[in-house]
Amino acid sequence: MQFKHPELLYALLALLIPILIHLFQLRKFKKQSFTNVAFLKKVTSQTRKSSQLKKWLILCTRMLLLAALIIAFAQPFTSKTNKLNTKKESVIYLDNSFSMQANGQEGELLKRAVQDVIKNVNETEELTLFTNNHTFKNTTIGAIKNELLQLDYTSNQLNYDALLLKAKNLFNNNSGHLKQLILISDFQTKETRFNPILDSLMSIHAVQLKPVNTNNFSVDSLYVSNKTPLNIELTAIISNQGTAIENVPVSLFSNDNLIAKTVIDVEKDTPANFTINNEEKIIGEIVIDDDNLNFDNTLYFNINKPNKTKVLVINENDDRFLKRIFTEEEFFFTSEALSNLNYSDIENQNLIVLNELEDIPNSLSTALKAFSEKGGFIVIIPSVKSNLQNYNNFLLPYNMRFDKLNTSEKRITTINYSHPLYKDVFNKQVSNFQYPKAESYYPVLSQNSTTPLKFEDGKAFLSKSGQVYVFSASLKTENSNFKNSPLIVPTFYNIGKQSLKTSNLYYTIGEENTFDISVTLQQDDILTLSLGEESMIPQQQYFNNKVQVTTTETPTRAGTYHVNNKTELIENISFNYKRDESILQYQDLSAIKNIHVAQSVSNLFDTLKSDSKINELWKWFVIFALGFLAIEMLILKYFK
Repeated sequence: MQFKHPELLYALLALLIPILIHLFQLRKFKKQSFTNVAFLKKVTSQTRKSSQLKKWLILCTRMLLLAALIIAFAQPFTSKTNKLNTKKESVIYLDNSFSMQANGQEGELLKRAVQDVIKNVNETEELTLFTNNHTFKNTTIGAIKNELLQLDYTSNQLNYDALLLKAKNLFNNNSGHLKQLILISDFQTKETRFNPILDSLMSIHAVQLKPVNTNNFSVDSLYVSNKTPLNIELTAIISNQGTAIENVPVSLFSNDNLIAKTVIDVEKDTPANFTINNEEKIIGEIVIDDDNLNFDNTLYFNINKPNKTKVLVINENDDRFLKRIFTEEEFFFTSEALSNLNYSDIENQNLIVLNELEDIPNSLSTALKAFSEKGGFIVIIPSVKSNLQNYNNFLLPYNMRFDKLNTSEKRITTINYSHPLYKDVFNKQVSNFQYPKAESYYPVLSQNSTTPLKFEDGKAFLSKSGQVYVFSASLKTENSNFKNSPLIVPTFYNIGKQSLKTSNLYYTIGEENTFDISVTLQQDDILTLSLGEESMIPQQQYFNNKVQVTTTETPTRAGTYHVNNKTELIENISFNYKRDESILQYQDLSAIKNIHVAQSVSNLFDTLKSDSKINELWKWFVIFALGFLAIEMLILKYFK
């Protein structure tokens, strides 16, 4: 039992007053003589006993009467909370991630949860409610009812640590409030586990919503498995999270037209192959039918007309090996002798190769530095007679320099398989490789540079700093057999492809994606992404002849977007949702000690209402006081 005004209980000391009155009799008695003394003594004895009992009964009733009145004025109550005047704060997290599309016993988990929250929470009660992408702070259910009914799913799911941190920040800073955090989710298994730390200032209540069926299959990924001059073979991986399913139709659409269809038996990860014309421009969708989750039933992709990388080779040596690598089907290849170079052509290139120049003139050095600052890539192949001072002056901004020529023969034995140049070149690390060699080389002294290729002593054969690749040795046949090595093609080819990073088949929403758009913009022009009536301006950086676009959290909707320059369509870019939530595996909350787990939303709110209910008892004590008063009057009147 608790008291609204506990300070009034000090008045219970007043109970000493009737005790004192009854203990000290202030009344004086008169002696009266009677003739029959024996009879008088007997009557007196009986009167004193009955009078003494009557006094004690009156004392008790008066003390109980006074105590009941004092307690009534102190306003006693019973409650599971500690204080009557403590303000309650409620923050509700409502998970609207894609996994909440799964069907429970009464329909989609999210839709049912919204209905239960609206039904069980008082419409006028102030609270804060947040989802993965919306926050409704210090509001009421009545005020946000329509927004909740229209709540849509999102791919931007908060991890558990971010969820708890955001919830704590949404509470007010008043430490005297009762803070209760309510989490409504399916608690799907993620990279981090949900295991909150005990917080004495906040109670955590969780409702885990579970689907009836945890089987799900989805379009997991898509890649080009083979490419010929006439056709492209696409392979879609269909992932299954449950029992094997037979005769699953997989459809390929382009511009909403069905162009191919196949039927497969899906066990776990099963490929579905499609062959399309190499000359076709595809705005495609891979589609399957699955009733459980909808977001992963479609994978958007596109195949644009390929943009050619512009390569300029500045020569003082034979460049026929470069012509064979940078073919006209994929590259605009230009070769110029240093003496005939038109410097105005530099800014229009994506990649410039300095092929064994003995000297780098100051004018060329200045033009190349401006070119690299605007996003251009440079490859330096030194000559055995290079002017090291001019080379080092050029390399100084990139924290690299050549040391004097070393004439000892070295083998090139170390390949950095994780480097972007070779990341997708080798299926596995090669141990019996026929390593190329160099008769002489310039040791490269560098800071913060990467080394895709190294000599056997660990020194760099090929270094990269920023957007500059530097070979440490001449590639002349007399000095090195690197031209005859299998490494020559992937090295230069991938450098050329990285110089103009064309778009992939598709990108994933929520990840950092970077691609180049080959376009020349006028001053103050910008590129936009559009899908239907939705349009946005992505993060972008303009260079001489391309725009580098970077996306992270935007766009938020899957589909194939148009890249526009004002009203001109440049190309298409496809985005898809992450497939993490396709795996319907859930965390067991029973082992977590610091939370209160409820079976349903209704049960949770019933419990919270019961816990916060206040039973006022002052009326009962008033009734007790009146009862003791009546008892006292009856004793005075009828007790003889």
